[in-house]
Formats: sequence, C-alpha cells, structure tokens
Amino acid sequence: MKKTYKIDVDCANCANKMEEAAKKTAGVKDATVNFMALKMIVEFEEGQDAKSVMKEVLKNCKKVEDDCEIYL
Repeated sequence: MKKTYKIDVDCANCANKMEEAAKKTAGVKDATVNFMALKMIVEFEEGQDAKSVMKEVLKNCKKVEDDCEIYL
C-alpha cells in the first residue's frame, strides 16, 4: 500500500535526509521525498499499520532534521 503525506522541510538536502531515514524505518518498503512538491510517498510492507509506522518515520526523520514536519 502506498500513501502520500504533506511535509514541511527547509531544503533539498534535508529532504534527502528525511527520505533516507524513512527508508530505514521498520515497516517501510520504500519512500520518496519530493522537495519541490513538499510531499513524501511511502510504500508500506505487507500487513503493516500505516499510522503506527508513520509515527516511527516521523521520529526517525526528526532525528536527522529536527525542524521537519510530516502531516499525518
């Protein structure tokens, strides 16, 4: 399952850090961050709960870019 989330991030480099952090999160099959559109597309692994996985994605993204935001 894929879902798209609106994000708030300051620069393209920060967006790349967020993308890498999201990809490393358990339950995420793939993630893409589009800095120009301010969107994150997340593909979840089979049987994962999107809401709980996204809470972990947000935590991991905050570790690399503390002022980023993902609107869940």
